[in-house]
Amino acid sequence: MTKKIIQTDLAPAPVGPYNQAIVATGKMLFVSGQVAIDPATNQLVYDGDVAKQTEQVMANLAAILKEAGATFEDVVKTGVFLKDMNDFATMNGVYSRYFDEATAPARACVEVARLPKDVLVEIDCIAVIS
Repeated sequence: MTKKIIQTDLAPAPVGPYNQAIVATGKMLFVSGQVAIDPATNQLVYDGDVAKQTEQVMANLAAILKEAGATFEDVVKTGVFLKDMNDFATMNGVYSRYFDEATAPARACVEVARLPKDVLVEIDCIAVIS
């Protein structure tokens, strides 16, 4: 995969661990939104704790990426869905541990009325692999 970071001073600078845009070549992998379900039990974990839910979500994404032969470095776009935007800083603190800010993917983050199983966070991603 080749990945080029797109950044211009003619658009707002990122306010977190993401980039304005990514140009990538290779095979595209679309990963469905992941929530804080423990794959060993298939049960929701960490009810009410957005940091721990985000850690579980990122672990689930990592497992899917690995199965496809990818890593977080191959991710070019993420979508973050929060039950409460007041949880943004907490989620972002966990999320930022998985991406180098200089090469982080493009990202959208929105507050939603409700998520599956009433979780606090859901994240999906698109990766490009060789």
